[in-house]
Amino acid sequence: MTLSSTRYSIHLFVLVLMCYGIMVTANVSSIHRYSFFVAMGYLTICHISRIYIFHYGILTTDFSGPLMIVTQKITTLAFQVHDGLGRRAEDLSAEQHRLAVKVKPSFLEYLSYLLNFMSVIAGPCNNFKDYIAFIEGRHIHTKLLEVNWKQRGFHSLPEPSPTRAVIRKLCMTLVSLLLFLTLTKSFPVTCLVDDWFVHKANFLTRLCYLYIVMQASKPKYYFAWTLADAVNNAAGFGFSGVDKNGNFCWDLLSNLNIWKIETATSFKMYLENWNIQTATWLKRVCYERVPWYPTVLTFVLSALWHGVYPGYYFTFLTGILITVASRTVRNNYRCYFLSSKALKVVYDVVTWAATQLAVSYTVAPFVMLAVEPTISLYKSMYFYLHIISLLIILFLPIKPHAHIQRQPQTLNSVNKKKKD
Repeated sequence: MTLSSTRYSIHLFVLVLMCYGIMVTANVSSIHRYSFFVAMGYLTICHISRIYIFHYGILTTDFSGPLMIVTQKITTLAFQVHDGLGRRAEDLSAEQHRLAVKVKPSFLEYLSYLLNFMSVIAGPCNNFKDYIAFIEGRHIHTKLLEVNWKQRGFHSLPEPSPTRAVIRKLCMTLVSLLLFLTLTKSFPVTCLVDDWFVHKANFLTRLCYLYIVMQASKPKYYFAWTLADAVNNAAGFGFSGVDKNGNFCWDLLSNLNIWKIETATSFKMYLENWNIQTATWLKRVCYERVPWYPTVLTFVLSALWHGVYPGYYFTFLTGILITVASRTVRNNYRCYFLSSKALKVVYDVVTWAATQLAVSYTVAPFVMLAVEPTISLYKSMYFYLHIISLLIILFLPIKPHAHIQRQPQTLNSVNKKKKD
């Protein structure tokens, strides 16, 4: 182990030990707040020192990735302990009640959950109760009981094998690696600041080229997340139950759904299937819990967690604007396209194209990192999507999102409705 590797490992152990100290000493009513601010604060300090002191503008493989995963797990567990020991059962949503941890973990359990070899490098984040069930050998049995395996046509308790899922995911990692070595190398992000792109290409060409370059930047994420999922499945972790066709599912820890990403017809659908476990973490520790501005605060937390490169903040602030605008358009006009299959197909095709172009425009700063190339790109695109989104928000009525409820429904709220 090199000196730099030892120094990087120390960061992980320092954060884990600090937060375990909070876990055993803090009051359960505040344990989630202390753990959250310490973990996020330490991660942010490390991001700042790594980027602005050592190598700004250069992405390197170091301790920040594992530290980001550990931060997710520390805060996830802290909130689940708070739910289990610091809140009344009737104040919890069904999901919070299911995941609530009613006994503080031992030091060994805490270290094992945060630093196990399967997820310490690339994740994904998982729930403490699922991990402990896996360690104790009851993970698959528990999931089968949740889906009521007898009603699924099984006469005896089945023993699902992850072999097929692992082979399929390893094949996907191989395809992703080949795409990375060919497509990504052929269309690097630096093309977006070339003189030809900025000054000579017409607007339509820029739109298409931006889409291609952003598509070419995806295979590395597909590779890393699918490989991490396969590693966990190979160890026997990640079983989620049985689907409607009676097939065993090993997607409990899956971080993406490539088909749904590439065919997404809304910004929301795209985000729900990209970096799924991080999106779930953001929902559970922020979106469902903050009393005001949930969308804004969730995007801000996501940016902070990713790092302190300016490009991240351009992406997430633009994302807020586009999320609100796309939701407004959908709520105002989608109903007019549901009367026939032909209209629905037209709507899906148009919204697919708009979603893919919007995502490409939004995430470009995320991969460009710095301010100068981001401003150069957006100027060459005339800030068109910022302007369109602002006009939509200003001039279209914002209708309530009737069928989606942000705050999780608790037992108390159900009882109140019954009394009413």
